[in-house]
Amino acid sequence: MTASAHRHELYTVDQVRALDRRAIHELGIPGYELMQRAAAAALVCLRQHWPRATRMAVYCGPGNNGGDGFLLAALARDAGLHAEVIALDESRGDDAIRARREYEHGGGIVRAWHEDFEFPEADVHVDALFGTGLQRALAPDVAELVRRMHATGAPVLALDVPSGVNADTGAVPGEAVRADVTVTFIAGKRGLYTSDAPGYVGHVQWEPLGLPVTLWEGATPDARLLQPSTLPARPRQAHKGNNGHVLAIGGEHGTAGAIRLCGEAALHAGAGLASVATRADNLVALNSARPELMAHGVHGPQELESLLPRATVLAVGPGLGQGAWGHALWLTALEAGKAMVLDADGLNLLALEPRPLKGETVITPHPGEAARLLGCDTAAIAADRFGAVRELARTFDTVAVLKGAGSLVADPQARVSVCPWGNPGMASGGMGDLLTGVIAALLAQGCGAWEAACLGVSLHARAGDLAARHHGERGLMASDLLEPLRLILNGKES
Repeated sequence: MTASAHRHELYTVDQVRALDRRAIHELGIPGYELMQRAAAAALVCLRQHWPRATRMAVYCGPGNNGGDGFLLAALARDAGLHAEVIALDESRGDDAIRARREYEHGGGIVRAWHEDFEFPEADVHVDALFGTGLQRALAPDVAELVRRMHATGAPVLALDVPSGVNADTGAVPGEAVRADVTVTFIAGKRGLYTSDAPGYVGHVQWEPLGLPVTLWEGATPDARLLQPSTLPARPRQAHKGNNGHVLAIGGEHGTAGAIRLCGEAALHAGAGLASVATRADNLVALNSARPELMAHGVHGPQELESLLPRATVLAVGPGLGQGAWGHALWLTALEAGKAMVLDADGLNLLALEPRPLKGETVITPHPGEAARLLGCDTAAIAADRFGAVRELARTFDTVAVLKGAGSLVADPQARVSVCPWGNPGMASGGMGDLLTGVIAALLAQGCGAWEAACLGVSLHARAGDLAARHHGERGLMASDLLEPLRLILNGKES
């Protein structure tokens, strides 16, 4: 096994610090040598992404992140590049002080940041202001530096973590560096992939700094990044009965589109059969638009009960509403004890009336629904998405998907996976209905709840990215993901 086997593992800040200490005290690698390796890796990264750059401006904070910046500037100078260093303050800590002295002893000049500062011309700006330890908003003078740096229009390389981004949670409480590339050292930081962080980190490049694989042995990551995957090829003799039957329940008056998207997604994701239990008023529209969906008008629980025996998996919530009709169908579905995906008003009803989830279930709340389920506000969810998704899974004893930028999947044993795909174009109506159908189809084809949730989130986000590549993000519609979804599921992504 090599260090690269750990590139998809994500750690908390405290865990990363423990790995640093282990490298120093158990493996005998001095902290200053780690700093030198980080600087060397940063220079390689910079030249990979901006091979024509000849001038860089490096902004150094007082701690070890600043030390990385000083050593990077020294290496760049030795390589024939022009590097200009701007420091916030005097360096603190033995390694950071030593790095600054090395830069200065080689003839480097350090300019102090102040409000009247004239920004240097640079092909690349390097953020070495703060590392993983900063969990508060940037001070006003540093925030002004960041704003003016962005105003130059030059690209930005962030060392370890973009300054102003919380490496644990991904929250950005104030101004923050918007990096084009973030080169992160030793271990992946879980906060770089969720909450506000995806809008600030750019391309994240992990560098293990040549450390031996023994560093990570025995270290349990807090979470893991999802990896591209799909289902195995079907046997030639397969028939529709082998691939499950999804029954999508919802579509109150005026919301036929939600339940149609859910059902269509189930079909595109490989379910052998997909039925819809909805208001009778929706039948003509559903049958004419998508004849492959078996649409049934149900007025209440008795008519729904007649459909349940044939269903493998229930998808409950898209367009369901919270009125008497929706509530009655919701209760009937929960009592059926079948495998289920619960979303939208299915979750809002659960928040109002908590009940045990009997079958193998996946819940898929967005932050607002998660806040209602946990009895808090959305700010609390945003402040700790990892804690929130784990609490959802624990409280309801099920697999939970917390949607949003960097969607999270958790199970009751506190395992968490993080989705690195998706784009802002997916912030539009119907995307959640689509995800519900995808996960339901995977359950119907024999996946367990954890596998179905992880694979479903992955396929959904990757389909969104493929659709955006072909059509652009602005104006992206949920139905635009259906064909890309089928392509990716069949290994034909292009």
